[in-house]
Amino acid sequence: MLHIRPGTKADVPRALAIWRAAVDATHGFLSTAHRAEIDTMVAEQFLPQAPLWLVEDDAGAVQAFLAMDGTMIDALFVDPAAHGRGLGSALIAHALSLSPDLLVDANEQADNALPFYLARGFEVIGRSESDPEGRPYPILHLRYVG
Repeated sequence: MLHIRPGTKADVPRALAIWRAAVDATHGFLSTAHRAEIDTMVAEQFLPQAPLWLVEDDAGAVQAFLAMDGTMIDALFVDPAAHGRGLGSALIAHALSLSPDLLVDANEQADNALPFYLARGFEVIGRSESDPEGRPYPILHLRYVG
C-alpha cells in the first residue's frame, strides 16, 4: 500500500536522487551544460525550500515526490524503477484533494509527460517556446478539467 506524507528537510537528498534519476531517464533532450545548471538550481534552491509530498512504498522507501504551490504543480517525479505502479497518479489525486483547479507545466520534449497528464484529466491551454529561464525547451501549460 502506498503512503503519501509531507516531506521534511531530511527527505531532500532522496527527492534529489529521484529527480536526477527521472530526469536522466526522461530528459535526454537537455544539453549537458543545461542539465548541470538545472541540477544546481534544483539541489541548492528549489528542493530545500519546496513544500514536498512524498510517496512511500510498503517498506517505507520514498519512491516519488510532488511539489506544489497553491494550484500549481511545480514538480512531480517518480523514481524510474517505480514507473507504472500508480505513484504519479496517487500524487495527482492527492494534489486534487488540496486544490481542484490544478495547473502544471511540462517539458514538451519529455515524451512521457504529456500522455501522463492528458490521461489524468488535464488539457493543454498554452505553450511557451522556452523554459522559464529562457532555455530552448518548449513548455506546455496544462490545467485539470476532469
